[in-house]
Amino acid sequence: MTDKRPPSSLGDALASYLRRSGMSKRIEQAGVVEAWPQLVGPQIAAVTAPESVTPDGVLRVRVATAAWANELSLMTPRILARINDGRRGRVKEIRWVPGQVDRPRP
Repeated sequence: MTDKRPPSSLGDALASYLRRSGMSKRIEQAGVVEAWPQLVGPQIAAVTAPESVTPDGVLRVRVATAAWANELSLMTPRILARINDGRRGRVKEIRWVPGQVDRPRP
């Protein structure tokens, strides 16, 4: 039995595997953490730090103060719209958690 299809590139094979396994959705969800400053802008990024995204789409974000957490909770629908624009791995909810925002050191 011979297969007449040309070989797939490694990138195509990996993308196909990730789609079939359901991992591509999780990778897109996790990408929110890395892209956070671009998604929310410098002012919000300065007082927040995304921590994780659960498989069911809950994003946990550390916020510098309770006042900021309250303000951001009012902005959640707009932030979710920006986060999910063009993304297959959807974030369905944001949990704003007041506490110390740690910044990675250069």
